[in-house]
Amino acid sequence: MQNTIHFVLQAKGGIGKSFVSALLAQYLLQETGAVRCFDTDQENTTFTHYETLGVRHVTVTNASRLIEPKKFDALMETLLTEEGNFVIDTGANTFSNLLAYMVENEVFPMLADAGKTTYVHTIVGGGDTLADTANGFHAITQKVNGTRVVLWFNEHFGEIKTAEGKPFVETQAYRQSAGKLSGVVTLFRRNAATYGEDIRKLNTRRHTVAQALASADYSLMEKQRIKTFSRDVFGQLGTLKW
Repeated sequence: MQNTIHFVLQAKGGIGKSFVSALLAQYLLQETGAVRCFDTDQENTTFTHYETLGVRHVTVTNASRLIEPKKFDALMETLLTEEGNFVIDTGANTFSNLLAYMVENEVFPMLADAGKTTYVHTIVGGGDTLADTANGFHAITQKVNGTRVVLWFNEHFGEIKTAEGKPFVETQAYRQSAGKLSGVVTLFRRNAATYGEDIRKLNTRRHTVAQALASADYSLMEKQRIKTFSRDVFGQLGTLKW
């Protein structure tokens, strides 16, 4: 897998975009030996704080803290002209602007012409987050053409079911978009008292899996659960059609 570009997009904040970006970057690093990471979130620069991933923050606001779409040009210049595998985390505050910019400027065809394989990763959460994240997923799949879409289910917030108890994969919103999917990755809900606490610790400390496994700050059983969690996620990523 070489010269791939991965945009992590979702309109709703706090749904796990930066965590997904970090997991994806670690998988690419494990599989290819190198990854280049960018964070375009202008408010919560969570991804940037994963220091071992060397994430570079991209400023796209002016002095009045308003988004200036033209400031995405420099990022696109890098993606179009430089080699490597890239992960770009986008904040809720830049979602609409970046998506509109990419559609208006025909970014995906440009990247394809430059020999890049582009993926858009988006997240649908369970429980109370389902409606908003499902709308974001549907908006992305309707606007994005010429690229592959990877859907991540985040069960941390609850089951991926509507208020009526209908699984999201049986809804019209999913069925209308399923043809554009390259695959699905699920962040399964596990025991909150064990796995949940360990993953929260990993996430809040902005540690990679490798860091946690090498650190004396994690107990042997914490390391075992983190290893099990990462093996599951990376295994799912390994089965996708890259």
